Amino acid sequence: MGIKQVKVDVNEVTVGMYVSGLDRPWTQTPFPLQGFYVRDLDEIKQLKSLCKHVYIDVVKGRPPVSSNLQTLPQESLRSRISARENVHTPANVKVAPLRIQRNQYPPVQPLKKEIKRARQLHQNVYHAVGEVLDYLGNNELHRVPIVETKRLASDMVDSVLRNPDAFTWLSRVQEKDEYTYSHAIRCSVWAILFGRHIGLPKRDLDVLAMGVLLKDVGKVKLDQGLLTKVSRSSDEERLYETFVEQGVEILRKTPGVEPRVISVVKTHCERLNGSGFPLHLQGDKIPLLGKIAGIVTFYDNTTNPRGASQPIAPSKAVSKLYELRNTQFQEELVVEFIRAIGLYPTGTLVELSSGEVGVVVEQNFERRLKPKIMLVLDAVKSPMDPQLIDLAEDDKRKQALIDSGKKTAAEVEKIEIARDLEPGSYEVDIAAIRDNYILKKEKSGLMSLLDKLTP
Repeated sequence: MGIKQVKVDVNEVTVGMYVSGLDRPWTQTPFPLQGFYVRDLDEIKQLKSLCKHVYIDVVKGRPPVSSNLQTLPQESLRSRISARENVHTPANVKVAPLRIQRNQYPPVQPLKKEIKRARQLHQNVYHAVGEVLDYLGNNELHRVPIVETKRLASDMVDSVLRNPDAFTWLSRVQEKDEYTYSHAIRCSVWAILFGRHIGLPKRDLDVLAMGVLLKDVGKVKLDQGLLTKVSRSSDEERLYETFVEQGVEILRKTPGVEPRVISVVKTHCERLNGSGFPLHLQGDKIPLLGKIAGIVTFYDNTTNPRGASQPIAPSKAVSKLYELRNTQFQEELVVEFIRAIGLYPTGTLVELSSGEVGVVVEQNFERRLKPKIMLVLDAVKSPMDPQLIDLAEDDKRKQALIDSGKKTAAEVEKIEIARDLEPGSYEVDIAAIRDNYILKKEKSGLMSLLDKLTP
């Protein structure tokens, strides 16, 4: 049975939660004794001034991230995790605390400035990864365009640093007939976005991007039937796991691949508690970039499982990842990854508290639960003309009405994301919404440029 009440740090409290208990007597506060719904920012400020932690009823109100993950039915969490990933033995290994450096990079640039460059770069990277795999598969190591791929990986890092949404959009929709290529690119985007969030140096981001792009090269040596098989025998699983060592061996023989890139490939399947492969490394014996590569690989494999007709909702993938914290993956890294991508990454289909359904089209990196959303279905789930809503701006406008006294909190309905939906729900075509939104952004950027050039 799921948890009903959870203890959370007061800094995790958001509008829509139901506070059922405090860390001090109710009589010492201005709040009602029976508990209350958090309706505005002023109540959150009051809570922060009085309490260090509170108790949230996750049945009556909006759950915090951690409780939302913990209370999902365990059977559904485990049903699509392989036998290896379903090891829940605590790691019991000491790891060094993560050194996070916030605000290491300039503020995010507008999407309309980056999207055109990102579109062309995405095609170039996609082509380069395909070439690399083809040459490696044919043992033509001398023809592998390592220098070009390295340059493109660095360019991809630059693009994600300027605007994470641009490349995320372009790699969000799966090319189903070329799984390995698209998986490598998506994983690399997640890795760069994560590295940007924790402030990795540009040099490390370049190595990480290149390593993640090349992490599956050893699979060119395996039979396609083995790769696509849903349920493998023990012998087949051992054969499958050799792709890591085969990839390392291939890259060692390939001119121009630096050792740190090979290290990412070598360690991306290792796990914190030693249950990974091929070396069964534990704790900090796994390098940081290898740990990151492992997390993004698991996340993308979960959101876009090979052979599935549709990806699953991001919140479910995050739930599975969170369940494996401090066992398969370092807890601090898991938490920071969730913070980096948000519960609702760009391209996520969501239902709002008002009933409308839309697609997350741009992130708000200051308020991750308040992105820009393109609404496509009304409250009764009927198609509507696409309408853009900026949840952060909408919240700001409504809060101003309350602060000015023009409206009371009870008279203003603040809109929240109620839940994310499985891609394909209500037959919403996310790719079409993406293409339409990106096209509008490109035209907007072009018109802005023409305006500046016009005397």
